[in-house]
Amino acid sequence: MSMHPASPFCGSYAPDDCQFLLKPMRMPNLTVSEKEALIQSGARHYSELLTPERLPAPRYVDLFLQLTDRYAARMASDVVTLAQHIADAHCGPLTIASLARAGTPVGALLTRALRQCFHRDVRHYSLSIIRDRGIDENALRYILEVARRPAAGVVFVDGWTAKGVITRELQRSIANWNARHPELLLDGSLHVLCDIGGTAEVAASCDDYAIPSGILNATVSGLVSRSVLNDQLRDTDFHGCVFYPEFLAVDRSTWFLDQVSCGFARAKALPLPSPREKAARAEQTKRWISDCLASHKLSDINLIKPGVAEATRVLLRRLPEQLIVRDPEDTDVHHLLTLARIGKVRVTQDATMPFRAVSLIRSLRGDPAVSAARSAE
Repeated sequence: MSMHPASPFCGSYAPDDCQFLLKPMRMPNLTVSEKEALIQSGARHYSELLTPERLPAPRYVDLFLQLTDRYAARMASDVVTLAQHIADAHCGPLTIASLARAGTPVGALLTRALRQCFHRDVRHYSLSIIRDRGIDENALRYILEVARRPAAGVVFVDGWTAKGVITRELQRSIANWNARHPELLLDGSLHVLCDIGGTAEVAASCDDYAIPSGILNATVSGLVSRSVLNDQLRDTDFHGCVFYPEFLAVDRSTWFLDQVSCGFARAKALPLPSPREKAARAEQTKRWISDCLASHKLSDINLIKPGVAEATRVLLRRLPEQLIVRDPEDTDVHHLLTLARIGKVRVTQDATMPFRAVSLIRSLRGDPAVSAARSAE
């Protein structure tokens, strides 16, 4: 097999915590509105575009710090629960393959837990998977051929799941890989902290709680953007990203790992959610999303982003139409209400939904910018 020319980098993490199998690159500046028009028109796939990240406002950082203080022990327990399952299910060297970038902090925490609590040989790589386009196979080749990590010890990790889009994308990608590489068979099971949609194979919990790393962007993910796949990249490159060294002074990436991992010694592994619980969550999610599509007259399921973490990402980097909360007094949604107020986004309540929060992305169907983007293609 041929050696792969690409090489990892660590962002702002220590190499023992994380190595990114991504290629740092420059991206043209786009506004959120320009990006949304290009995506919704079909002129560009979402993975081809990025809007430049800005530093979070001080009030928002305060919310992140409050959530970290509130949930560090809960996260430590969930991470140790996942680590226990992984340690029991695999012998030999382990490789955490986290899905950049929501999975990156969780992958780094799992790596620490597997070393500290279970004394395992473990390495962590964070790689790209993109809806409709699959996993970065150059990154898989690097792990298996260049780093020579055993295929049987590769474990795929993300932060959370909701509708199951990435779960299915991973299953499809790894099935394709295995069909073409029978000598390097991988297990495509997805491991997450929160499986609010009941779709992941392995989850510590089905609760929709505010995972603190889900509410910040690059400054809690090694100063790295979400992944990019566009025509700037060669066939031999990893998927791309933007690295933000200018944010180093306010970076919380390693600090966040330290805040959670200091609780590992006191954390106890808990039972994983039962198949019955997961099936119930999956049915509740499917039913609510179907109702939401009908009641809001939406034809694109990708405009619905359920769960605290996904709702946050919409308010930070998409064009939100509406924020729906189950209980506006719930402290887990206070940061969302703050973002909605700043962005003048309409907030409604649905006490019956199975999530704490849902963001709806504004449909630009009929918008002149979308028509212009479509005709320019």
